[in-house]
Parts: sequence; structure tokens; C-alpha cells
Amino acid sequence: MFGQDSSPLITYAIPFFMLLVGIEFIYGLIKRENNYRINDALASMSLGLISRFIPLLGLGFQYVIYTYVAKEFNLSLLNSTETWVWVTAFLMYDLCYYWMHRLHHEIKVFWATHVVHHHGEEFNLSTAMRQTSTGFLWKWVFFLPMFLIGIPPTVFVTVAAINLIYQFWVHTEHIGRLGVLEYIFITPSNHRIHHAQNDDYLDANYGGVFIIWDRIFGTFIDEREDLKPIYGTVKPLKSFNPFWANIEVFYQMILDSYRTKRFRDKIRVWFSPPAWRPDDVAEKYPVQNNDLNNFEKYDPEITTMQKAFAFFQFSMINGLTILMLFNVDKFSYPEMAGVAVLVLTLAISNSLLLDGRSYANGLEIVRAGAVLISLYLGFFTNFIYLILAHSIIALIVASVFSLGFNGIKPVSRST
Repeated sequence: MFGQDSSPLITYAIPFFMLLVGIEFIYGLIKRENNYRINDALASMSLGLISRFIPLLGLGFQYVIYTYVAKEFNLSLLNSTETWVWVTAFLMYDLCYYWMHRLHHEIKVFWATHVVHHHGEEFNLSTAMRQTSTGFLWKWVFFLPMFLIGIPPTVFVTVAAINLIYQFWVHTEHIGRLGVLEYIFITPSNHRIHHAQNDDYLDANYGGVFIIWDRIFGTFIDEREDLKPIYGTVKPLKSFNPFWANIEVFYQMILDSYRTKRFRDKIRVWFSPPAWRPDDVAEKYPVQNNDLNNFEKYDPEITTMQKAFAFFQFSMINGLTILMLFNVDKFSYPEMAGVAVLVLTLAISNSLLLDGRSYANGLEIVRAGAVLISLYLGFFTNFIYLILAHSIIALIVASVFSLGFNGIKPVSRST
């Protein structure tokens, strides 16, 4: 099975990503420039870990399409031992990525699968891990030219992984401008602009590794000293729920398409710019966008003990996902699907805690209880004791919280 996200290089990189997130967090504390909030960071990293199950479970049909195109349309596969093939593939992938990325910002049905990456209202290395789980729907279309000219699948998967891994380090506010490199590569400075929702910064800097495509095609915007980026999406998500983050724009498009009276608008909703809505629907069902002059980050107040519990829950999400990724040969497909469901439901339950929902504790009691029943019925055959221990602890803590023992309120809203 192959696709853009199926390279083992990405799996090997995940522990290093987590380590670098911790290092950046400590560095920010030392420099008194910390830009991490536990809710935003845990939501971002959970989304990234959940997204790894998509290639693992073989969801989508890019494998079938790529195989068909490679066999039926290209004259022959290029030689993967030739250096020029790798260089060509690396450059061509980034050019295809540029157009894929740009159109994902310009057409709503594409934006729906990409918006997840932009919901974060902080900009740090954890933001780089905020990845979509629906990109498999049509991202593959933009890379078909590589198969038409005969780029071997192994080369394609490898350069795709390198491209994605490169993009990790540019999600930071702790690195300033890098001189001449700003004219050639995507850097933290010009990628900060890409994540900004300021009017003067919108829709720019789409490259993955190289900024030269943006300079050639007129989408480059330079970072200004007098205008600090405000991160996030113009229409805020106001939730840390990974499931809602992945379907919110799809849900809005379905509603708008159903509600509008004009048939052409029912179709246009899907292929319009992301901000466009039919006049009749926008008037009757207005959507509140951010007022950047009075912008407040989404930051529900929860107690210190709840934050500690949320981190404990995320540790299970992280540990279980990484353990499975590095021991995938021990899992049957149904077992992998079972772990995926376990991780997803745990992430959703944890997000409700971070959102400060009153029913979060009750839902976690039900979730942990269901996992214990699943263990008793034999649905899990790997990491049984880890899952058992975690579920018992989660059940006890959620029960204590549900009785009102939620811990000390934090002094400030920042973490």
C-alpha cells in the first residue's frame, strides 16, 4: 500500500517530533516567550496521531488510481538508482504540492479537507502535527503527473515523506529571518504568514520546501515587523474536538447547499472560495467571523487537575499510537481498526474535557467502561495490560471528577 503519507520515515520521525515539541516548550519557558497552551497543543498533536491511521488502514483509493496510471499511461518507470530521477521527483513533488496547497485554500471542497491544519490559534511545533484525516479524498489528484512521467512509487513515497518532515521545523516563532534562505526555501518567517488570518497576510506562501513557486506565481507575502500574525481561521472552530475539526466545513457546505433556494448555488457552494455563501443563506443564517481588533483565543477555563488528567489521557493516545505503528506486523486489520476506534474515541472524550463540557466526565466513564467490557470480550489481543491499566485509572478519575472534585482553579488562563 502506498500514498503520500505511507512512508515509514514519517513513523520514525514522530518520536523526534514529540521530543522537539518538548524542547521548544522548555526553551520558551526559559526565554519567557512561551507560546504553548495545553489545550491547543494536545488538540494539535492528537489530530496528527489520529491521521496516521488513515494510511495504515488503507483508506481511500489513491493506491488503486496510482497503480492504474503507472501501469497504463506512463511509457516506463524511470530508474530509481539515478540521482537525476530523485532530484526531479523532489522538485516536481514540491511544485505539485504548491498547486495542491493553493487550490485547497481557494476552493471550498478542498479547503474542507485542509482547514484542520489552520484551526490552531498558536504557532509552534505542535501546530505542525495538526494534520487532516480527510486529505486522502482528493489530495492524490494533484500528484498524478508524477506517475504519468514514470516516477517510481518508492521514489514518490520517499520524497513525499521528506517534504512533509521538512515542513515540521518551520512552525515556530523562535526563529527569525534567515537572510538569503528566505528567497529560496520555506522558512519560519514566511510560513508564519501562511498561518495568519490577518487580512494583509491571507492566502500566501503555499510551498512545502521551496518559496520560489510563490515568488514565480505571485502568491508570496513577506513578514512585516509592524504587523504581528494572528493565527487561526477567520471563522473560528471554537472546539478541540478532532472529529468536529475534520467535518465542520463539510457540515456547513451540506447545510448551505440544502438551505439555498437557487439550484446553481447548491452546486456553487462546493466549488466557491471558502468564504463565499449564498446570499439567501448568509442573510438568514449568518456566520460570525473573528474581529481581529478584539480577537480572543479560544481558551476555556478548566482546573489544574483537569489539565493534568488531559495530559495523562493524551499520553495514552500518543503511547498507544506509537507502539502500534512500530509493531504493526503484530496486528490484524480488525485489531488495527479497533485501536483506531479506541484512540479516536479517547481523543474525542479528552477534547470535551479541554472544551470544559459539563458532560465530559460522564462520557469518559461510559467510554472507559466500554473499553473494559471490550477487553473482557477479547476484542484486544495486544497491549492488553496497558489498555486495562489506563481504562481503570481513567474510570476512577472521571468518576471522582463527576462528584465535583475537579481540583484547584488555575490562577490565569495561560498555561
